[in-house]
Amino acid sequence: MKKTVTFLLLLILPFIAFTQSHKKFSLKIAKVKYTGGGDWYANKTALPNLAEFCNDNLGTSIDVDDEIVEIGSPELFDYSYIYLTGHGNVVFSDSDVENLRSYLTSGGFLHIDDNYGLDKFIRLEMKKVFPELDFIEIPFDHPIYHQTFSFPDGLPKIHEHDGKPAQGFGILYEGRLVCFYSYESDLGNGWEDESIHNDPEEVRLKALQMGANIISFALTDF
Repeated sequence: MKKTVTFLLLLILPFIAFTQSHKKFSLKIAKVKYTGGGDWYANKTALPNLAEFCNDNLGTSIDVDDEIVEIGSPELFDYSYIYLTGHGNVVFSDSDVENLRSYLTSGGFLHIDDNYGLDKFIRLEMKKVFPELDFIEIPFDHPIYHQTFSFPDGLPKIHEHDGKPAQGFGILYEGRLVCFYSYESDLGNGWEDESIHNDPEEVRLKALQMGANIISFALTDF
């Protein structure tokens, strides 16, 4: 009898693993691939970990695969939230600009996450997308800081590099926050596997909670 049970488990367990690995998700998020030489591919484990955290804590159904989408691709519209990060240069072509503006003004949401060194490049490129608008600092009472998790003092500081405070900026189009820019915070590094940066658990938790707030806001604010 024992051998029979063991044999049946050996048959069933691979099927369970296959089923779980092919779970149907209702939402997709993606990292943005851009040109210019900057490391758009940074923070490889960040989005899968954030998606898993949101699924566990917000009840969402976000695909945990590390999806990548090019800024000028029509597939951009398949994603509810897109994430742009890196340390270096960013260049948007005319078609990139047109596609990104169309995505954002049609209900999409862009989260730009400064990985230290991105600021001087991304501000110029986003000005191409919205020449009539500027980044503004998001006040601490904004809903993005008070979704499931409350951050009364605004964006948490995850990694310290140059002594500047963490700040959250945004672009508002017709009153809607279409782009959130986390500056001097390093949120994405806090989402990564613990072994990569060896951040304390409480620091990683703050990063994931703030990330979950951004996802929650992006999915509900239309």
